[in-house]
This record gives sequence, C-alpha cells and structure tokens, in this order.
Amino acid sequence: MEQESFDANEYSKRTVKEMRPDEQPREKLMRFGVESLSDAELLAILLRTGSSKMNVIETSRALISHFSGLRNMARRSWQELKVIPGIAGVKAITLEAVFELSRRIQVASLGEDIRIDCPEDAVAYFAPQLRDLTKEVFIVAFLNNAKRLTGHRKISSGGATATIVDPAEVMRQAMINDASTILLVHNHPSGQVKESRADINLTKRIVDCGKLLGIPVDDHIIIAGDGFVSMRAKGML
Repeated sequence: MEQESFDANEYSKRTVKEMRPDEQPREKLMRFGVESLSDAELLAILLRTGSSKMNVIETSRALISHFSGLRNMARRSWQELKVIPGIAGVKAITLEAVFELSRRIQVASLGEDIRIDCPEDAVAYFAPQLRDLTKEVFIVAFLNNAKRLTGHRKISSGGATATIVDPAEVMRQAMINDASTILLVHNHPSGQVKESRADINLTKRIVDCGKLLGIPVDDHIIIAGDGFVSMRAKGML
C-alpha cells in the first residue's frame, strides 16, 4: 500500500522536558489519574520518545491525525505506522501489539465458556477480531449440541472486497472438529452492512453441503465495522 507523505514542519519542537510537570504525560497520570490524559498523551507514554523534529506528544498527535483517529490507526500494520517521523520499527511493532492486545481483552472478557444463542453472542466474540481488518476473512465456528463454541478456523482471507471460500473445506473442518452445527462468520472491510449476492450464493452452497452431511448451518454473520448482518434473522437460512 502506498503511504501518504507526512510534513513534520507543521509541528513545533518544544520538548516534553520544557513543559510544566503537570503537562507531562507520566506526571499528569500520577497526579490526576489515567482518565485525565488525552488519546495523544496516552499514546505518548507508550512511544516514550519523539524525534528531532517533534516531541513525543506532537508525534502522537501527528500519528492520530494522519490516520484520522485511533480506530483507523488500529487497523494499520506496523509497516504502515512507520509513516510518521520518530516511529521506527520497534515503536510501530509495539503499537500493533497493543492494538491486538486490546482486541483480545475484549474477547477474554466473555470468559472461556462461550455459548452462541443469538447473533449478538456471535458478534460479541468475533467482532473484536474482524471489524478492524482491512481484508476480508472468512471463519467457520464449531458448536456442540448445547450451542457452545468448541473452536473456530479461518478458512480463507482475501482482498478488501472478497475472499474465495470452498464449501468442501468448510465441511471438512466441521467434521474434523466434530461440530454438531456450524456458524459462518466473515467481515466487510468496506463497512457495508448488507449481504452481497456472492454472500447469499455462498451461504446457500454451504447450507446444501451441510444438509447432505447432517451438519446444519446455524447462521451466517457478517461483521461490518460496528454493525452486523445475521442471515438467519433476515430469513435467508
């Protein structure tokens, strides 16, 4: 992906040490609590240092501004994050790791015994993993007779608008993992909260394969940003 250029001359060079103690992120956190810090100040604590052109807070503000907010920044790979002066490999890798950790914390909060009784249950588990991706990923999840999640497997990943899925491979994974029923999940990186014709056709093919093998498809969930589509809820299964 070609990165946009960045002009560091828009930012001043005042160092953090030249700031009043109550303006410095670490000291501000200790005196007033973590909730008193802005997004840029929190990011500055992670980055620790800036560059010769910008101090660490200005570097953090520039990073957030360049990607139009934390949400978009969290979707970027460490290679893309290096666009800002002062963000070298180690810092960029640290940021990508922090973003991934935050997604895993959201999933971990659900506990280890995950029961999928409704589309919202599926979204709560899979959305943190899929909604910020920039490429389409297709997952098959395995459920037992009690609707408990016993595992899941990524079947394919593709571009920004599509991925190729083989229904035979979906069913093979279902049988290997002894699934009573399966749940299909994929994302729309575009944020389009609507099933495509390709989504409908693929779902029908997998449902038909499942009927032959006695493995029903419980639902097909499409994650699109903060929204989602349940094909069962829409009467498509």
